[in-house]
Amino acid sequence: MKVHILGCHGPYPIAGGATSGYLISHRGENILMDCGSGILGKLLTLCDPASLTAVLLSHLHFDHASDLLVLSYLLQVRGKKLTVYVPPEDDSPMKKLLSPQVYDVRPYPEEMEIAGIRITTCPTRHPVPCRAIRLQAEGKTLVFTGDTNTCPSLIPFAKKADALLCDAAFLDSEWAEKAPHLSARKAGEMACEAQVNHLFLTHLPVTHDRKTMEAEAATVFANTTAVTPGDVIIL
Repeated sequence: MKVHILGCHGPYPIAGGATSGYLISHRGENILMDCGSGILGKLLTLCDPASLTAVLLSHLHFDHASDLLVLSYLLQVRGKKLTVYVPPEDDSPMKKLLSPQVYDVRPYPEEMEIAGIRITTCPTRHPVPCRAIRLQAEGKTLVFTGDTNTCPSLIPFAKKADALLCDAAFLDSEWAEKAPHLSARKAGEMACEAQVNHLFLTHLPVTHDRKTMEAEAATVFANTTAVTPGDVIIL
């Protein structure tokens, strides 16, 4: 299983960058996980978007889903339709913009298998319905937190994952209990509690250098990397 980092900033991109988007490749198939601003252009450098097996959305905030609107034009031209999974209780304005002509929008089931990957989800703590996503294949596990603040149920969900791709939108000095995201330090604490192998920070703020975010998380969890577009995680 390969995870291609297409975009990693939020809630808006750096110059020339992109917000949340990750291409999961396994057994010759591709799954797109989130499709935020700027993701389509990055995706086109790696694969034909019309050939995607499925799209997994953590939630429907624009920085995680907006490029589906532009992708719809490509799908119309190509005469293709994509299956898109969303949190079952979501009824946001963005969902209503996903044309049924090109998107088959479905709620996440309790468990499913796509491209030989077992996929389960877990609700997170965010202002809108959001899901963390756990992907397991050939004895390896990736957990993507989506957007979340501290959430006790995520600890067992991420337990002993090989890779934790974790929301880290703040430095700890900026974090608050009612914030919509984790800080880099809180991400490190989650990684420690869940006993994961490697922590990858994403949803990075444009206001701080990635090395600053990485250094803060590493004070509590040494095996930490703040991702950057073009990175590939191999599991």
